[in-house]
Amino acid sequence: MSRLNSVWTRRRLLAAGAATAVASGLSACGRAEGTTLRFWAMGREGEVAAELMEGFEREHPGIKVRVEQLPWTAAHEKLLTAFAGDATPDLAQVGNTWLPEMQALGALEPLEPYLARTPALAAADYFAGIWATNEAGGQRVGLPWYVDTRLMFVRQDLLQRAGVRTIPSDWAGWRAALARLRGAGMDTPILLPTNEFEPLLALALQQPGELLRDGGRFGNFSAPGFRAALGFYLERFQRGEAPGLSNNQVANLWQEFGRGTFAFYISGPWNIGEFKRRLPPELATAWSTAE
Repeated sequence: MSRLNSVWTRRRLLAAGAATAVASGLSACGRAEGTTLRFWAMGREGEVAAELMEGFEREHPGIKVRVEQLPWTAAHEKLLTAFAGDATPDLAQVGNTWLPEMQALGALEPLEPYLARTPALAAADYFAGIWATNEAGGQRVGLPWYVDTRLMFVRQDLLQRAGVRTIPSDWAGWRAALARLRGAGMDTPILLPTNEFEPLLALALQQPGELLRDGGRFGNFSAPGFRAALGFYLERFQRGEAPGLSNNQVANLWQEFGRGTFAFYISGPWNIGEFKRRLPPELATAWSTAE
């Protein structure tokens, strides 16, 4: 499954949702000279975005961008609190599933006027489905930044120690691998944070049938495929293979993965770099990913 991050802008402010659009919007409004924009970016992206701003500011003299980094776990609440207190940033990175909520609150600036005078940002340059996810209430309120998928992070060394020679490629193999790991003494061989819907959605997308019904207006949660996915997901907790924890309750995900607290974890590809950076060198060949 994919995850989309968008850039959205604050209502009643003049910024648009990407570097070139910011420059065009500011120039058109006659406020480019001496303007400072606040940009909230989450997680690792916040670190990288800050590194990119030097080049942007060279290309657009008079515009400064102050990047403020937020953890993903606190971002949604902080955005809502900022809106309630009239203290939102000019731009922010947002998961596309949050856009309809923000638009319904009146927190987002419609971008059509800025896009009309920014030919470098053309809908034809994006996948149609991804472009459409940045519309809410009949208005364009964000621009796609990146799209990624989900991966399974696996401690191959622990699987091999438990007698599992290959990474499972189907649910039956996954069940068997988890049972072998439990038999080898691992209490909770898979981490499925209870506040992350993506693993369940990934399981549902593997099933036949549509995920939505009635013209995409409702979830098709009563369909046999989704019920099978939900059953497999719940089974992991019922058998004690997954702890009933949210990601906020895991103090240091990378450290626990390195310790062998769990052998399977579903997350995004941004964590490939994080695991490489945070795990000790002796574990460099002990883990891998599987789609």
